[in-house]
Formats: sequence, C-alpha cells, structure tokens
Amino acid sequence: MTGVAAAAESDWTIEETETDSTLHDVVSANAGRFAVGGGGVLTVRTAEGWRTLRDGGPTGNGNNLYGASVTDDGERVWFVGASGAIGEYVPATDTLVDRSAPMDNTNNYNSVAVTGDAGEANVYVAGDSGKIYYSFENGAAGTWDYVTPGSGSALPAIDFHGPRSGHAIDTNGRVFATDDGVTWNAIGIEDANVTFYGLDSDAPDDVDVSGGNGTVLTYDGANWTPDALGDADLVDVETDGDAGYVVGSGGVVQELTADDRFVLDTPTGENLNAVDVDGDAVVVGDSGMILRR
Repeated sequence: MTGVAAAAESDWTIEETETDSTLHDVVSANAGRFAVGGGGVLTVRTAEGWRTLRDGGPTGNGNNLYGASVTDDGERVWFVGASGAIGEYVPATDTLVDRSAPMDNTNNYNSVAVTGDAGEANVYVAGDSGKIYYSFENGAAGTWDYVTPGSGSALPAIDFHGPRSGHAIDTNGRVFATDDGVTWNAIGIEDANVTFYGLDSDAPDDVDVSGGNGTVLTYDGANWTPDALGDADLVDVETDGDAGYVVGSGGVVQELTADDRFVLDTPTGENLNAVDVDGDAVVVGDSGMILRR
C-alpha cells in the first residue's frame, strides 16, 4: 500500500434501525447480519430493516456488548461485553444462552473469537484484565481456563484463522500469536508508537492491525509493514487477501486494495466501530448508525 489518499466514489447508504444505541460489532451468520451494542442490544437485518431481538444482553442487566463472532457453520452468534457478559444466540430457535462470568470473572470483555461448529465450539474471550479466557467445550460451566499473554495490558481484540490458531493485540503495542489456543508468543510490534484497536487474523503470515493516527500495520510472517493515512483512530479492519476496509472515528471509511488505500465518502460523521464484509460491506457505529455498500 502506498498510503496515498485518493477520493473515491462510494455508494454507502444508511440503514433503518430500531435502536439509537452505539453499535460496537457486526457479523454474518446463516440467518443474516447481526450487530451488538450499548445496553446489551442485539439486532438483526431483515428485509424491512434492522430489528431489535434483545435489549439487556445475556444476563438482562443491560451490560454493553463490545464484540461478536460466529461459529464456523454459521449457526450460532456469540457476543461479549461489560461485567463479564458472554452470550450464545441460536437464531434457528431465537434462544439466548447465558455463558457470562467464566471462573466468576466479571471484567469487561472487548472481543470474542469462536471456532468450530455450533454446540462444540472453541471460545476465546479477551478483555481489560489482559487475560484470555478460553473453553474448548462450547463455554460450558467448569470448562474455562485463562492465560495472560503479555504484561497484563488490556486486550482490545482477538481473532482466529484456525481452530486453535489466531492472534490478539494489547494496548501496550504488542501482537501475540498462538497455534494451540493456549500458548501465546509476542510477534511485535517494535516502535509502532500508536494505540492498537482493530485486528484481522487470516493466516500465520496474513495479519492486519489498525490503530491511531490513521495507521494500518500488515504482517507477512516475518515483518510488519506500517502505512498511515489521515489522523483518524481506525477502530476495526477486515481484509480478504489484499482487499478490505478500515473504519474509525468521525465517519471515516477507507478501502484497502493491493496497491493503495482510498478514503471513501460516507453520509455520516458518527464514529464507526466495526466492519463486516460478506458480499456487500456493512459498517456500524455510534447512535445506531449502520451503513451498507
């Protein structure tokens, strides 16, 4: 990527929603797109717009939800949030299973990664305590353990590309890798000098991290390549090969290609918190903002 800013035409549209809560994450499942956010809201995209499925989160206490993930077969949606909130949603039966407070831990959880199929998933949860809580038995009570990959700094994001292989980032400028879901090793990043927010783990040699000051860092298995464009905090990144998007503060969306990054015009100035690409691209953000391209 060259880092040259080029104005690109875009056709983002604002989607109708039933919530004005901040939306923190969006994912694709077999039953459609799902987003989670403030007050424990869970919303799904329908032909008539986005419909609120739950308010209050898995415990009903209204804890904010910050991260979401989907099983490999697309049948279950998992999400995590404040005060130890962990939920497993079954779209087929409109059932919400409360998996909160593993090992009686009620720290804030920022991100979740699930691998495997519905009912037998590996579940990995990262949060402000600097610990990764994991269960290889679908989050059942008594099956959780935890590991602290770094110095205890908060972990804003975790993402997996295989059943027990993935990456995590912390707020101390470190990226960690695992190939067994238990043992984590630091793989950089030296002298990044920005705060990390977003992570996309596609392979051991295909990792992207987004952060402050318009920064995206790309790992090829040996080296990290930084690229900066603008001054926005880039909160989330999603790529497929050389193509993808990063989103962030002030309505910023940038498109990534093999050769460049393009700033896309968007019809909002709201902070944007997550992007999901499944055919079309959907971005969610503050005040219930949802954009689709």
